Amino acid sequence: MQKFTILGAMIAVALLFSTMGEALAQRDFSKVQIKTIPVGGNVSMLMGAGGNIGVVAGEDGIFMIDDQFAPLTPKILAAVKKISTKPIHFLLNTHWHFDHTGGNTNIGKLGTTIVAHENVRSTMAVDQVLKAFKRTVPASPKIALPVITFNDTATFHLNGETIRIMHVPPAHTDGDSIVHFVKSNIIHTGDTFFNGFYPFIDVEHGGNIDGMIKAANITLGLANDQTKIIPGHGPLGNKQQLTAFRDMLIQARDAVKMSAKAGKTPEQIASSSAMKTLNAKWGNGFLKPHIFVKIVLGGMKG
Repeated sequence: MQKFTILGAMIAVALLFSTMGEALAQRDFSKVQIKTIPVGGNVSMLMGAGGNIGVVAGEDGIFMIDDQFAPLTPKILAAVKKISTKPIHFLLNTHWHFDHTGGNTNIGKLGTTIVAHENVRSTMAVDQVLKAFKRTVPASPKIALPVITFNDTATFHLNGETIRIMHVPPAHTDGDSIVHFVKSNIIHTGDTFFNGFYPFIDVEHGGNIDGMIKAANITLGLANDQTKIIPGHGPLGNKQQLTAFRDMLIQARDAVKMSAKAGKTPEQIASSSAMKTLNAKWGNGFLKPHIFVKIVLGGMKG
């Protein structure tokens, strides 16, 4: 694979981050509504802007997964209070991205204990430089940082539920976790699963499409036909939908790799017959097909 192709892909990823940052700065969060979806047992899913939030509530208090953007914290807390008036004892960040950790400062001020993989804390604790555009994501304040970190797994026993947290090999980032609510047969995947559209993969922070495929396979190994799956983005899913997502990733990876070796540009790859079939189903999200192709290329070696 030619070096200029990889460099171009990396620049495209940096540009995407730059564009996303500018869009967020201009966004009017006052119009965002938080929707609560009962998933099963004492587990709920909250949808608004940014990553899907998971909430498990009961007599032991609340365990929450991700917190979207800071301006949405009052609306998120109002939605959580309709589920339970108990305090939020624990907040898990599935990875470091600002649409999943943006509310950490606000939630941390409530006395909530923030938990994440050790790579999430180390990434959030320092400025993150997007080299191609010399753009910096400032380090998070101390109160927003995870105070409990883990390497491979962590388990919580709350509200009659066994909550198993597993770090997966670098996939969306190098710090991704999936969360298995064992009793309720529910899995929160973080951004290792985008339900119904092409995923963003943060290749600048260790992500790659092979890791996304591995993460999907790990989740599928925990699931059965009755499992409900909370994706990082998109509607509530199931094993069949995650399987389709995994299969799409495999087909896209193989098509991109083969076409890149033949010297085709990302735009040519995106419009190839193999990708056109995928684009019809998966190319209608926030990533245009040629940008997704560039991201896939950016995470490939050699």
